[in-house]
Amino acid sequence: MTTSATWRVGRLAEASGLTVRTLHHWDTIGLLTPSRRTAGGHREYTEDDLVRLYQVLALRSLGLGLDSIAVCLDAGVDPLRLVRDHLAGVEASIKALGVLRERLVRLGEELSADEAPAASALLDALRAIGGAGREGEHTLRRHLDADEMQVLRTRAAALGPAMHYLLEVEWPELYRRAERLRTAGTPATDRKVRLLVARMDELSALFSGGDAGISAGVRAAWHEDPAAMSGDPDAPADDWRELAEYLDRARHSSS
Repeated sequence: MTTSATWRVGRLAEASGLTVRTLHHWDTIGLLTPSRRTAGGHREYTEDDLVRLYQVLALRSLGLGLDSIAVCLDAGVDPLRLVRDHLAGVEASIKALGVLRERLVRLGEELSADEAPAASALLDALRAIGGAGREGEHTLRRHLDADEMQVLRTRAAALGPAMHYLLEVEWPELYRRAERLRTAGTPATDRKVRLLVARMDELSALFSGGDAGISAGVRAAWHEDPAAMSGDPDAPADDWRELAEYLDRARHSSS
């Protein structure tokens, strides 16, 4: 009978380049808990634990924090898929910038020749820039001024690759969890709900720089038009507003 290999914490720390203290901390917070323990209580990591450790390190190398990594892994997110999704997004951005460059070059040539640019060329350039079809940004502009919009853009850009995962993986998962608690009848004052709200507010601060006015403006935009803000035309406004009010009650109960 074949026995699967196991690793004690010291051996795994040496092999992974981590410290024993780090592995103990990750065990304490539930990020990487050894599947086995000896009769004497010593931690023993299995091959499955090694797979999770690799995933943790891969996501950490992309700039994700431990809370974000835990959400990704617990939600069953494959790091390889995340990398491929991010790569696809980067390639799409490069392609879009190429289109924008071509249209701006054409506009520049027409203007330098003192020609009135064709309306079709102007419209093409506007679409490439994003002046049309960005309902979410238009909704935000009704609640934030130009300086506040610039803060959001600057803060998002500074997050680098982590921005993609925070916005498209962790934040949606936090809302899904909150909605499951709400529909299950869990009181907004429950600790599980308050912890979700606290993490949502941490993420909000990453993008707003801790500006309460910006955070309030973003929430107001979601209240006004959740379909535009989420990019989902089928997003039920009533359900969103009920969830938003539920989260606000949890937020106030924590203050």
